[in-house]
Amino acid sequence: MTTGRGVLITLDGPGGVGKSTAIAATRQALTAGGRTVLAATQPSPTPFGQAVRAVAQSMRGRALALAVAADRLHQQETEIRPALAAGRTVLLDRYLPSTLVLQRADGVPVEDLLAMNAGVDVPDLSVILFAQADTVLRRLAHRGTRHRFETDPASTQREIDLYQEAIPHLEALGYRILTVDATDLTPTEVAATIASALPSRPATVIHPTNAR
Repeated sequence: MTTGRGVLITLDGPGGVGKSTAIAATRQALTAGGRTVLAATQPSPTPFGQAVRAVAQSMRGRALALAVAADRLHQQETEIRPALAAGRTVLLDRYLPSTLVLQRADGVPVEDLLAMNAGVDVPDLSVILFAQADTVLRRLAHRGTRHRFETDPASTQREIDLYQEAIPHLEALGYRILTVDATDLTPTEVAATIASALPSRPATVIHPTNAR
């Protein structure tokens, strides 16, 4: 494995799009390619992160957005940056793109969300998974809903639309976006698409502020 700073890959997408299986397949593909991979999630597995996950069912708006941002920044300092410094590839389930969708759906303006997440590092590759809304709804019906954002069938198309709207904001921050239509792809095919899009050299950009 190449020594030096590792690579940060983030995966986001509407609930039920197949993120979990895509992450598992991507981790396997990257490990087989010789990378040392840390698979992480947001909210984090810390007691605070798990508390954020629990209160997300009832907490809304700016209060939840601030809690999510605080957990993200703490995880960045204590888990993600140390792993990158050790040369590991970090594969992160949810990141700022999800905030610009879920917390925006809760009524928080984009500008406020970017200000709350000031100091969040720019990933080397930001993957956003999409699928046709009817496909996502079928997968949700099979898997079962896990949080309040998935209980209204209309919210699926709203999430898809908000992810599309988030892309220009992310690109303005220097994000390298890879969109993948997972409607007809297997997790292995999604993983291959992600692996083939990895930059040859990791980015070194760390934004001291994302506020605009």
